[in-house]
Amino acid sequence: MTVKPIKTIVLIGAGNLATHLAVTFNDTGKKILQVYSRTEKSAKELAEKIKVPYTCDLKKIITGADLYIISVSDAALPGIAKQLSIKSGMVAHTSGFHEMDFIKDVSENIGVFYPLQTFSKNRKIDFNTIPFCIESNSEDSNKLLENLARSFTKDVRYINSSQRKMIHLAAVFACNFTNQMYQVAEEILKKSSVPFDILQPLIKETADKVMEINPLDSQTGPARRNDIEVMQQHLKMLDNDDYRKLYENISELIMKRYNK
Repeated sequence: MTVKPIKTIVLIGAGNLATHLAVTFNDTGKKILQVYSRTEKSAKELAEKIKVPYTCDLKKIITGADLYIISVSDAALPGIAKQLSIKSGMVAHTSGFHEMDFIKDVSENIGVFYPLQTFSKNRKIDFNTIPFCIESNSEDSNKLLENLARSFTKDVRYINSSQRKMIHLAAVFACNFTNQMYQVAEEILKKSSVPFDILQPLIKETADKVMEINPLDSQTGPARRNDIEVMQQHLKMLDNDDYRKLYENISELIMKRYNK
């Protein structure tokens, strides 16, 4: 059986990811029929960007689209799922955390369209290298989502809900926690009037290195070397109790791993 490609899309959400998806769909020839957001400001902003109608009322969602993508926060998804009912067309959410069956009452044809990347509205992203994790409740729907993803990325993977939740957890450590460390580092430098950009080559090399060497082998630093004196001096230099605890906990974790 030949599966017809997805040509028309309704975007439910107007945040960081929805904005990037909207632009990418436009660039690859997909027709966005409508944008929904619970706030008029964000709905209007995205709708004007891609020149389509918008609504802030779920009851006024356009019918007859090939695909409805729910791209909202994990906290907002339950409320959307309870109110939304799509009679025809496929519905997919973009959450890394929620299971596919979370939207089983929204439509007969459901799926997940999860890009593993961090998104900010005003930062351009190269979708060609982003892993897209897809899942659906039928082979035909799988093919629809795969074909859609392959129109702008080389990396499409069939990932079930259980696997995706673990990927999401790992991503919190690899991305969100890492970014928090950058914030701590920037604050430490500011106290000595040193600009954050001095760390940028180090940050880039650290990221580049794990593309070639596994993280276990690429670890460096005083905790890796079990340099107790340096770590004690560092702790004395920190005047923030939370940062001291953070330093102690992470150093202890590293030492347990390497200094058995």
